[in-house]
Amino acid sequence: MSEMTPRRAVFEGLVFDEAGRPLEVVYLGDEPQYVIDDAGFRRHIDAAHIDRQVLADMQAQIDENKEAVEAGMLRMLGQDDLFTKAAIDSSLSRIDQLMQRGIPPEARQWLGVMGFRVVVDIHGDVIKIEGGGIVDEGGE
Repeated sequence: MSEMTPRRAVFEGLVFDEAGRPLEVVYLGDEPQYVIDDAGFRRHIDAAHIDRQVLADMQAQIDENKEAVEAGMLRMLGQDDLFTKAAIDSSLSRIDQLMQRGIPPEARQWLGVMGFRVVVDIHGDVIKIEGGGIVDEGGE
């Protein structure tokens, strides 16, 4: 990513407060912030704080189910060769790079349609992650 490209909130549009309200994203300088309405007080939480929690949870889920995830991706791609498997394996082990690259808007929209939601408390700590039929409460 070039120095001219500001960092983005990875899960913009997918993060909600405990009351179910989507969090707005604003920028303080070049830094994205999720804004939580705390009884009229607008709390600004560094987007990286929330995004890292979600990515760590996603990485843990992928690691726990790596073979099933790889098999599903190979089926979805319609390819089952050694090179494709190696590329998928490499991609799954580098999910943390989404912090630098972000998720394309189309992929975020698709995640939203699939029911992916991140719920945070007023401090920006993830309470639960919903989506794909999985609900992870408090990182469990």
